[in-house]
Amino acid sequence: MTEPPARRSRRAVRRRRVVPPANWAILGVLCTVLAAVLLVGAYANASFAPDRQQVHHGQRDVPTTVVSGGPIISSTDGLTRSYRLPPRTLALTFDDGPDPVWTREVLRVLAAHQVPATFFVVGSQAARHPELVRELAANGHELGVHTFTHPDLAALPDWRRRMEYSQTQLAIAGAAGVRTSLIRFPYSSFASAISDLDWPVFTQAGDLGYLSVLNDTDSQDWALPGVDQILTNVTPPGYSGAITLWHDAGGDRAQTVAALDRFIPLMRERGYRFVTVTDGLNLALAEAGIDHRVETGQAASAGERWRGRMLTWGVQGADRTLGWLGVLFLAVGALTVGRTVLLLVLAGRHARRRRARSWSWGPPVTEPVSVIVPAYNEKEGIAAAVRSLADGDHPGGIEVIVVDDGSTDGTAEIVEALRLPNVRVVRTPNGGKPRALNTGLALARHELVVMVDGDTVFERDSVRRLVQPFADPQVGAVAGNVKVGNRASLIAKWQHIEYVIGFNLDRRLYETLRCMSTVPGAIGAFRRQALRYAGGMTDDTLAEDTDITMALGRAGWKVVYEEKARAWTEAPATLGQLWKQRYRWSYGTMQAMWKHRRSLVDRGASGRFTRRCLLFLSLFGVLLPLLAPVIDLLALYGLLFLDRTATAVAWLVMLAMQTLSAVVAFRLDREKLGVLWVLPLQQFVYRQLMYLVMIQSVTTALTGGRLGWQKLRRTGLAPAPSAAEAPPG
Repeated sequence: MTEPPARRSRRAVRRRRVVPPANWAILGVLCTVLAAVLLVGAYANASFAPDRQQVHHGQRDVPTTVVSGGPIISSTDGLTRSYRLPPRTLALTFDDGPDPVWTREVLRVLAAHQVPATFFVVGSQAARHPELVRELAANGHELGVHTFTHPDLAALPDWRRRMEYSQTQLAIAGAAGVRTSLIRFPYSSFASAISDLDWPVFTQAGDLGYLSVLNDTDSQDWALPGVDQILTNVTPPGYSGAITLWHDAGGDRAQTVAALDRFIPLMRERGYRFVTVTDGLNLALAEAGIDHRVETGQAASAGERWRGRMLTWGVQGADRTLGWLGVLFLAVGALTVGRTVLLLVLAGRHARRRRARSWSWGPPVTEPVSVIVPAYNEKEGIAAAVRSLADGDHPGGIEVIVVDDGSTDGTAEIVEALRLPNVRVVRTPNGGKPRALNTGLALARHELVVMVDGDTVFERDSVRRLVQPFADPQVGAVAGNVKVGNRASLIAKWQHIEYVIGFNLDRRLYETLRCMSTVPGAIGAFRRQALRYAGGMTDDTLAEDTDITMALGRAGWKVVYEEKARAWTEAPATLGQLWKQRYRWSYGTMQAMWKHRRSLVDRGASGRFTRRCLLFLSLFGVLLPLLAPVIDLLALYGLLFLDRTATAVAWLVMLAMQTLSAVVAFRLDREKLGVLWVLPLQQFVYRQLMYLVMIQSVTTALTGGRLGWQKLRRTGLAPAPSAAEAPPG
């Protein structure tokens, strides 16, 4: 064995300090910010935007001059006018961008032919790619509004339409420092197609100072009809002027780029000139003898530019957050799959090896055993616990030492009244569980020591079975099989499932990998020699069982799991009590990990154990529970804003993996499977509680808070059944 780790001269934890209330405020702020970011992401990804339903609503309310007029519509102050471009005049217009690939390809062709164009940008895309918007404006191209999320505006209320316009204006202002008076509505086409449902959208936009721009020819490049067909679609009849519709985003636009490269020289050969929409409108006004010039691309105010930048940061931040959540989802999936595979392979192998007829720890262990029961205000369950221990069938005899740690409810008197010959009661001032255990250890007469919580009931053969692994001289500690005794309530059933899957199955895995991190306080056995090597029980952490187990592993002792040694414990009956218990466990575990961190670089047994132990604890004990909310968060997000079918399938796959692990664990533990009907419900309440516990524990650790000991309320368990008649579930 290696030399015992040095005892720390100063205590790492003072229990009297409590968790600062600010931690809840921090959690609340983080949750609020995350919710806001996800909502921004959902909005920017058009999750709230209705698509166009192909239903025509008639044209009784649409002025005839508009239906038969040109593609540029002005409707202000109750006056409606429409305009066409002059003959042999073309305006190239592009919708749905900017796109980091295809917008640049379009710009390359336009620059090669020295042709200006008008780009009707989607605000969310402009916020994602502000550098492209700046480049468009800097190269002399014109910008127009194509809404922020590309919705069917006729299906939106007035306030949503205004927001679609204003948010896009801000995105343009933040990127290029300009405003625009041009707008093109999603799903619009020709003036002759305007319906009664659409017309209020045009009049409202006119009242807001916008010129609505439709088109004369539509390339229909979104359908990928081929370059020749795109050219046919976009070419105006005769020598008439036209506003042509193209797309620089929304999919593969290779055909668009190729057609554009042929269209421009082809139309120049026919005597056409290329203009922006505004320049074409001004030419039309001049030819009509109207002394008026339309201006667009006016400078935005400083306030608009700053608000635009903030909008850009918000959209890009939401995108990055969703991207990171996607990465975390893959990480959680990989960890879950990895853990499941390890459990199925290694835990299954462990169980088969132990249940083989040829398996033996060695010669039967018949040495006498000292059982230490630290007790503080355990009047509800102490009598049943002590009787179950004193009546054990271990052939070497059992000495029970109850250390009353300053109880005020008559715990010591209850034990004394039992008048059991092999039970001693020791009263000490209240000093905490580690001190009580050390007191019992000092008074124990025997080399083999069992440590038991005061609310735990043993089966008659549990002590005998628990000490059999000590036939192997390398074994320093043995973890028993903890069972939930009060399984009537839904909360207790969830904990029963967790004990079988999360604790007992894990112990099989960790024993196989020689990195057992916790011998449970409810049922654990130790060699006194091993405890001396490890430095004894300390109050450096709130998880003294994890602390001592890690110290034993570092000292080179084997720590094993004995599934046949069963103890029945009372699980917390309310969510509040459960929170207190798990909060202490998770925080104490992180304290123990931090305490033993320096041994990562140790040589020999200490370093080997610590590297394995901290790796698995970090991955499966901290990181996986900490990141697991990503699965539920993205599932909820997906059901609300993404493909519901794909989201439901992904969530069901994760549930199926958990169910598979549960079935294997229950089979290995010889438990009935009927209780697993509550497993899906566990995903919606219990898991979320465990997430919050872990998050708050990490927050407490990072902020330097200290947690006091949490005493749970007990109602008491009935005496445990014998090994022969113990219920399997």
